[in-house]
Amino acid sequence: MASALVRRAARGGASSAPAAAALWAAASRALATAVGSDIVSAAPGVSLQKARSWDEGVDTKFSTTPLKDIFHGKKVVIFGLPGAYTGVCSQAHVPSYKNNIDKLKAKGVDSVICVAVNDPYVLNGWAEKLQAKDTIEFYGDFDGSFHKSLDLEIDLSAALLGRRSHRWSAFVDDGKIKAFNVEKAPSEFKVSGAEVILDQI
Repeated sequence: MASALVRRAARGGASSAPAAAALWAAASRALATAVGSDIVSAAPGVSLQKARSWDEGVDTKFSTTPLKDIFHGKKVVIFGLPGAYTGVCSQAHVPSYKNNIDKLKAKGVDSVICVAVNDPYVLNGWAEKLQAKDTIEFYGDFDGSFHKSLDLEIDLSAALLGRRSHRWSAFVDDGKIKAFNVEKAPSEFKVSGAEVILDQI
């Protein structure tokens, strides 16, 4: 993956700086070309797990939701983040969408979705804590397969999080990506908030 190559080049020292810069530029171009692609086709066979309690999981036989059911025939704003209960995610990212839900709906958005590399039970508790479950749909990507398919996986082992997701957002119309924003670092919150995506719809 381009992001992995950038990290490898960066570890090579000063002599590798030009290579790292070139690879980062290539990675940025690759992300830009994602606009216009089909998000379902980009992650073939992948399903997400809707946030729920453990008992609800048992009752539904631990069912998952295919991406086509989430995106086809709908206008969807989706944002991904490193993990539930973490700082920027709790204090800024989710609240930006919760506080702008009426503006998003007024622009014809059918659903606003938050996805993270967490199990659906943790996400359910977090959504309830943030009082956001009635306005935002939360989905788990428990094994990271969705984010791996989109080349949005990042190693956050330094923060004891393991393999997680970049911080990102997208506007998707009938499966087609119309706008796509990825933060340069998971600790940043500059381009993936609701205020930015509102101007892109």
